[in-house]
Amino acid sequence: MSQPLVLGFETSCDETGIGLVRGQTLLSDALATSMAEHERFGGVVPEIASRAHLEAMVPTVHRALADAGVSLDDVDAVAVTAGPGLTGALLVGVAAAKAYALALDVPLYGVNHLAAHVAVDELEHGRLAEPSLAMLVSGGHSSLLLVPDLTQDVQELGRTIDDAAGEAFDKVARVLGLPFPGGPPIDRAARDGDPASIAFPRGLTGQRDAAYDFSFSGLKTAVARWVEARERAGEPVPVADVAAAFQEAVVDVLTAKAVRACRDHGVDHLVIGGGVAANSRLRALAQERCDAAGIVLRVPSRRLCTDNGAMVAALGSRLVEAGVTASQVDLGADSSLPIEVVSR
Repeated sequence: MSQPLVLGFETSCDETGIGLVRGQTLLSDALATSMAEHERFGGVVPEIASRAHLEAMVPTVHRALADAGVSLDDVDAVAVTAGPGLTGALLVGVAAAKAYALALDVPLYGVNHLAAHVAVDELEHGRLAEPSLAMLVSGGHSSLLLVPDLTQDVQELGRTIDDAAGEAFDKVARVLGLPFPGGPPIDRAARDGDPASIAFPRGLTGQRDAAYDFSFSGLKTAVARWVEARERAGEPVPVADVAAAFQEAVVDVLTAKAVRACRDHGVDHLVIGGGVAANSRLRALAQERCDAAGIVLRVPSRRLCTDNGAMVAALGSRLVEAGVTASQVDLGADSSLPIEVVSR
């Protein structure tokens, strides 16, 4: 008997993602983004994102089905991001997923966005070692997770206490006159810069600081003040050097804390996910430090690091396989859904 075909819906922010997964095999991953509509605001506008999801939903589902060469009648289960995320955006995805599940008379699984970022790695690298440690870094989240069982036991070890890493990239990019979102342009600019040229602070790295928590607000402010001081003095701002030094400060802290968490908990597998996991310096330094510590590093391809429907379908597939109870028809969206709730 073939494995169940799971249709996944992702609408937690500004990407409308629809994925189709059978077992651990990705059949299609269709995406529609409203990024261009947010660019002039320098950040995601929730109302615009929600409206864009409404407009993109049905065409993106049709495209995913066509890419996979299947029909709606072939779908065995539906999974949807129920949180965390932007409330209005989440509601569009949850309502759509419920409608499809009811119309097709198949089970519905409301899943955690962060756990889905971990699950997507299985589509490329096979079943996760259990336990694994996961570091999720994006525009909205920076978290260290202990994952004894992806379907029902995910524990938060630490998180950002202020700005997420991706948020800091966006804000520093704006200071440097680079486009939104800030991650890719800072990554590109940093290649021509010297990361040791400016000594930017590393937040929460003192002996008395929380070992697994992150803080990027002070770093962001330090960059802004450094740039302002140069501008006041009438001196040119070395964009490449600032980008490289800022990026190094972020990835230095992220990788050091992830490796420390692995050592402290006796875990030898690290998974990195989320949009910032596409950063070339983060991937390189994480590999270097994991190799030195004897830790197996797993990072999805760049297209699966950012938000997508494939990750939701991947987690849904695991839940179906594990026999986890499906969600009720009154499933709602929870913008602050805790990571300990893998499905609801």
